[in-house]
Amino acid sequence: MRTSTPDSPHISGRWRRFGTAAVATAALALAGLGTAAQANADTATAPHKVSAKTIAAQVAKAHVRYEKACAATPKKGFAACNALRVTGGTTAFMEKQAALKGIAPKTVQPNAASASPTGYGPSDIQSAYGLTSAAASNGSGETVAIVDAYDDPNAEADLATYRSYYGLPACTTSNGCFKKVSQTGSTTSLPTADSGWAGEESLDLDMVSATCPNCNILLVEAKSASDANLGTAVNEAVKLGAKFVSNSYGGSESSSDTTYDAQYYNHPGVAITASAGDSAYGAEYPAASQYVTAVGGTSLSADSSSRGWTESVWHTSSTEGTGSGCSAYDPKPSWQTDSGCSTRMIGDVSAVADPATGVSVYDTYQASGWNTYGGTSASSPIIASVYALAGTPGSSDYPAQYPYNAAGTSALNDVTSGSNGTCDTDYFCNAETGYDGPTGWGTPQGTSAFSAS
Repeated sequence: MRTSTPDSPHISGRWRRFGTAAVATAALALAGLGTAAQANADTATAPHKVSAKTIAAQVAKAHVRYEKACAATPKKGFAACNALRVTGGTTAFMEKQAALKGIAPKTVQPNAASASPTGYGPSDIQSAYGLTSAAASNGSGETVAIVDAYDDPNAEADLATYRSYYGLPACTTSNGCFKKVSQTGSTTSLPTADSGWAGEESLDLDMVSATCPNCNILLVEAKSASDANLGTAVNEAVKLGAKFVSNSYGGSESSSDTTYDAQYYNHPGVAITASAGDSAYGAEYPAASQYVTAVGGTSLSADSSSRGWTESVWHTSSTEGTGSGCSAYDPKPSWQTDSGCSTRMIGDVSAVADPATGVSVYDTYQASGWNTYGGTSASSPIIASVYALAGTPGSSDYPAQYPYNAAGTSALNDVTSGSNGTCDTDYFCNAETGYDGPTGWGTPQGTSAFSAS
């Protein structure tokens, strides 16, 4: 987070803040739940079936623990990534696999990567958001840009492992699908490597791959996590032709934000997404920018409904959960009409972010293989990729408006339960029917809420 605290602007990813989240139980014992490709490798084996009651009791004791991937509280003018790496407990994906088999679930070993996935994979994400058909047929020729700080030397190799495991088409420098550059566009003069941001980069790249397997991916690495350098990297991504740019970082608001808006985030015809934050109720920048799609976070669990999934506001504790709130500085965009906030309201839409219901990521620079990640760093690239599946935005459009055009329709899953804190105006921090701060207008159900038409 960007604050006036006189911390160093860059801390390697070794600071830890552990969270606990009780995970879903009884619903996961129901029959007929979907499964990800090759996903059963991480569940325990047993000589006999155990009852759903036994599974539920065991899961109820298994809380997810996680660590913050990047720096804790950078000094003013710097940002932190919004990635959270699971270090222990039982994830929703592991529970789902155990329930399908009628066995007791294993747990993530503390501080240890796994030999196979422990989080949701591409088929889960596509199923949850009604994207299976679009992911198979759309996205060719579109480029999703990922903007992060510092270098991940293993980015391309780790991406190849993720895509190969899940049977996705190769995305490499040699076949023209993948490109990694610095904030100046150089492919050779790259920033200093950083383990914490490397985990973030792997998360972002894998979520683009999971959501839009046919998209090209451009990774733009800022030379530091300063607002100016990250903003310069956004400009470079747009200069290089990306029409979809994901920003999984943020910090506290400042009076400079409207200046940053004009310098870095005002790009008509480009869908720019930004994480709403991982510190529960409260506004964060650049999610507060009037020119971006502010992406909140949910808890996502399989259930027996016709959709097959259910979501609520992600909230682990008073300091851990999706961000939301009324901006102190940024003006309200014309398409945002909620009455309780006269300035920019966060957020617009949302997607999975709870580490307890987290996504599978392959990373060998911060960790040593398969990990489960959460945070709104997961939801931002997912939404950027949904925009890409929906097609190129109108050249003069601000695509943040598109979901508002579909508000209240079946094109969005309205999230109506949960809260991310305490607030004076109810919808700022509580899920409601229709628009609310923590989840915006909801989560994707297909691509139509993210297209110009």
